[in-house]
Amino acid sequence: MVVTATSESGYTARHLSVLEGLEAVRKRPGMYIGSTDSRGLMHCLWEIIDNSVDEALGGHASRIRVVLHADSSVTVEDDGRGIPVDVEPKTGLSGVEVVFTKLHAGGKFGGGSYTASGGLHGVGASVVNALSARLDVEVDRGGRTHRMTFHRGEPGLFDDPATGPTPDAPFTPFVDHSELTVAGKVARGRTGTRVRYWADRQIFPKSAVFSYDELVTRARQTTFLVPGLEITVRDERGLPGTPGETGPHEEVFQHTGGAVDFVEFLAPDTPVTATWRLQGTGHFSETVPVLDSRGHMTPQEVQRECEVDVALRWGTGYETEVRSFVNIIATPKGGAHLAGFEQGLLKTVRKQVEANARRLKVSTKDSAERIDKDDVLAGLTAVVTVRLAEPQFEGQTKEVLGTAPVRGIVARVVEKELGALLTSSKRDDKAQAALLLDKVVAEMRARVTARKQKEISRRKNALETSSLPAKLADCRSDDVGRSELFIVEGDSALGTAKLARSSDFQALLPIRGKILNVQKASISDMLRNAECAAIIQVIGAGSGRSFDLDAARYGKIVLMTDADVDGAHIRTLLLTLFYRYMRPLVEAGRVFAAVPPLHRVEVIGSGKRKNEYVYTYSESELAATLKRLDKAGRRYKDDIQRYKGLGEMDADQLAETTMDPRHRTLRRVTVQHAEAAERVFELLMGSDVAPRKEFIVAGANELDRSKIDA
Repeated sequence: MVVTATSESGYTARHLSVLEGLEAVRKRPGMYIGSTDSRGLMHCLWEIIDNSVDEALGGHASRIRVVLHADSSVTVEDDGRGIPVDVEPKTGLSGVEVVFTKLHAGGKFGGGSYTASGGLHGVGASVVNALSARLDVEVDRGGRTHRMTFHRGEPGLFDDPATGPTPDAPFTPFVDHSELTVAGKVARGRTGTRVRYWADRQIFPKSAVFSYDELVTRARQTTFLVPGLEITVRDERGLPGTPGETGPHEEVFQHTGGAVDFVEFLAPDTPVTATWRLQGTGHFSETVPVLDSRGHMTPQEVQRECEVDVALRWGTGYETEVRSFVNIIATPKGGAHLAGFEQGLLKTVRKQVEANARRLKVSTKDSAERIDKDDVLAGLTAVVTVRLAEPQFEGQTKEVLGTAPVRGIVARVVEKELGALLTSSKRDDKAQAALLLDKVVAEMRARVTARKQKEISRRKNALETSSLPAKLADCRSDDVGRSELFIVEGDSALGTAKLARSSDFQALLPIRGKILNVQKASISDMLRNAECAAIIQVIGAGSGRSFDLDAARYGKIVLMTDADVDGAHIRTLLLTLFYRYMRPLVEAGRVFAAVPPLHRVEVIGSGKRKNEYVYTYSESELAATLKRLDKAGRRYKDDIQRYKGLGEMDADQLAETTMDPRHRTLRRVTVQHAEAAERVFELLMGSDVAPRKEFIVAGANELDRSKIDA
C-alpha cells in the first residue's frame, strides 16, 4: 500500500514564523498604529508627543516644542526629567536603548513613575523607532547631553555630511555592544529630551504627510487639558495650502483655565447656563498581573483611584459637542466614561423635571412626555476627562475606554455635582436651572411635535384629505426636484401670485407680515406660532435635531417679500427661522430670495412699434438706464412707476420679473449669508440692548433721511 502525503502532513512546525522584537512591528505596522497612511503617520507623532505630555502631567515638564522640518523629519522636545541614561539591570542596556528598542518597556507599568499617563502599553517610542528610517534622541541629564541614533530600530552611528543629519548617510550598526555617547555639556539643573525622526518611506507612502491643522488642534486641546503647559508648533516645510507656505510659521499655545476654557472655546452658540465644572473621585479594585522581584507575573488585586473632571454648558442651539479624554488622550469613540456621563446626566435631569413637573406643565404619567437622551444633549457642549492608572483601552490607538468600573464612578459624580447645582438655592444657579429645564422640556415637545408632523404631513394624493394649512396653494407635481414653494408676504400679493405662477410646479404659502422673533423665543413658543408652525408643516421635514432633508416636499424654497425695508426685515426673520431650525435646507442650497423690481420705465416706441417696459432693481440701475436711454435718443414717460410692494404688480408683471424661471432672478442663500443674517439679527433684535445702542449711535451720522421709506 502506497501512502501519499497530504497538504496537512506537509505543514509542520518548521513552517511557523516567529517574529521577534521590532521585526514584528515592521511586518505588521497596522496592528500598532492603525494604518500606514497619513493617519498612521500622525499616530506615530502623537506617541512621541504624548510621552512628553506625560512628563507635564506628572508636574515634571512645562514646555514642549514640535518642529516639522523641511526634510520631512519632525522634532519633539521637552524640558522634563529626561529618559534615564543609567544601565537597566535586567538587559544590561541603557535606559534610552531600552525605551526605543524593547516592546512593552517603560516607566508606566508598575505605577512608580507615572500615576496617570497617556502611554500604558510601553510600545509607543519603540514602534516609532521601528518605523523610522532614522531616529536621533538626545537627553539632557546630570549636566551632560547624551545621544543615540537608530536606523530602522537598530542602534549605531551615522556618518553625516557637513550639511547636517540625513537618513541616507552611511550607517554602521553596533556589533559587540551599544554605546550611549556624550555629545556635550549643559547646566547642572537642566533636563529634557529631544527626539528627531524621519518616517521610513518603505512603510509609509509619499502621500502620507504630517497635517499641520491636526497638529495645531491636538496641541491646543492638550494645553486646555494640562493647564499651564506651553506647546510650541513650528512648520518649516513651506507646503502650499498651509500657513507656513511663505516661510516658517510658529504658534504657541498655553491655557490656565483647564476644561472650562476648553468648553468656552468649543461652544458655538449663545449660553443658556454658565459653564459648570463637576469634579469628584471614586475608587475601584481590579485584578492585574504584577511583576514580582523574580521577574514573574503574578495576579494581584489593587485599589485604583479615578479622578473625574467634567466641564459643561448648555446653549440656545441644538447641536451637541462632547469631547472625552482619558489621561489627556482623546477617545473619539467614547467608552465607559462617556456612557457614565450620559447616564448620570439623563438621570439627574429627569429627576429634576419630575420634581418641577407642575411648573413645567409636564405629565409624569404620559410616556410620550418622558425626557429622552437627545433632549438633554441638545445644545450641550461638554468636556469629560478621567484620570486613572493603567486604563484598559481597545487597541493601541486608544479610541475607546474599556475599564468598566469607570462608568459607575463618572455617573455618580455627575449625579451628585449636577444635582447640587440644579437644586441650589443661590439666585444665579436657580435661574439657570430653570432656563435649562425649560429648554429640555421644549426640546422634548419639539421632538414629539416633529414626529407627529412627520406622520401627517406626507404629500396626499387626490383621494386623500390633506392635513396641510388651508391657505397653502399647493402645486400638482410630485417631483420634489422640480417643485418650488414661494413664501409670500401678505394676502394681497397672494392673489396676484396665484395668477402669475405655474400651478404645475409652483406652490404658494402666504404669511401675515412679520413672523415671530425666533432669536429670542423658545422652541415651544416657535412651534405655537401659527406662521412658523405652518411653514414647518408645509415643508414637511420636521425641525431642529429631527429635521430630515430627504423628507422635504419642495426642491426650492423662495422667500418673496416686498422690495422695501419691511420686506427686508421679514426676509431676515424668515432666514433666521430657516438657519435655526431647518439648517440643512440652507446648507444644501435650497433656500432662495426672490428679487422683485423697484421701478418700471415705459419706453415710447417709435413709429408702429409698441411701447416697451424696462424693469430696474435699484436706484443706481434706474439712473444708469435713464442715462442710456437719453444717450440713445429714446423717449420714455416721466411718470416712472415705483413699486412699493408685490401687490402693486399685475400678474403678467410679477410672472415676467419674479416668478417665471425663464426671466426671473433668484439669490441663493448660503450658510455664510445666513450666519451673517443671524449675527445682524442678534445685534438688532436680540436680548442684549447695549450692542444695539452702540450700533445705532455709531451709524447715526451716516443716515440719509431722504431714504427713509415712510
